[in-house]
Amino acid sequence: MPKQKEQEVFNRATGLLVIEVINSNPNGDPDRESDPRIRDNDRRGEISPVSFKRKLRDLVEMKDGPVWKAVSNSLDPEKFMISESRQIELKQMRNLNEKQFIEKFWDGRVFGNTELEKGRDIPVKTGVVQFGLGVSVAPIDIARMTTTNPAVQEEKSRGMAPLAFRIVRHGVYCMPFFVNPTAAHKTGCKKEDIDLMLKVIPYAYTHTASYIRSNVQMIHAWYIEHKSPLGSCSDFDLIATLTPKKLQDPDKPSVSRSEYSDPTDLPKELRDKVASIKDLMKEVG
Repeated sequence: MPKQKEQEVFNRATGLLVIEVINSNPNGDPDRESDPRIRDNDRRGEISPVSFKRKLRDLVEMKDGPVWKAVSNSLDPEKFMISESRQIELKQMRNLNEKQFIEKFWDGRVFGNTELEKGRDIPVKTGVVQFGLGVSVAPIDIARMTTTNPAVQEEKSRGMAPLAFRIVRHGVYCMPFFVNPTAAHKTGCKKEDIDLMLKVIPYAYTHTASYIRSNVQMIHAWYIEHKSPLGSCSDFDLIATLTPKKLQDPDKPSVSRSEYSDPTDLPKELRDKVASIKDLMKEVG
């Protein structure tokens, strides 16, 4: 594949999503009957990277939806298709050569590919963007409730769904993500692909809400661009500075956001080391 043009080179970036969960299940665990994911050692909640990327894929794939219409501008929809789609047949996708795959699938360019290499001498391409595990700042309290099942035509009586409604009463989660330009020359990722992702992130939960995930909100979506493609300071320092802290009783579940600190900027010594910092949530609307 030809090298990217000079104007398509972009800098390394560090991101942090701060997510509030109220009486919702942000990510069910199939190994625990869809209980909200939770760590055994400290009872802190988890959100898997796969579950979050699924929401971004769904919103980009929904070309008739309001999110795509609002953020796509003049992008050619045929070049922003989704490879990990419920609509596409794997055989159809695997008939494409590598160049065709790169030109067609946005998520392949951004997140890498897991399907194109199967059965062919094409190595797995790691993604330019990597989302980390989302972990709650404090332990979470899980509530379970039995609900009714709606009657179906053949059975007039309503049934019961024992403990089917499983939710986190309250939690604040932090999910880091990283933009690595070194992987771009392999996946074909361009700055416009990253820009689209940044525009979609603020709508990831509000526009994919469900019965069990009705009140999950993005508080902050921090995006910090470094001064060079190599990076200009520690990702860990940036993330630690912007991560909220529970002000009292850090080892007990919270009941409201007011129990947490709310970092809104970097200290001068870190800000001077990066090109820019912005909260994507402030760009909504």
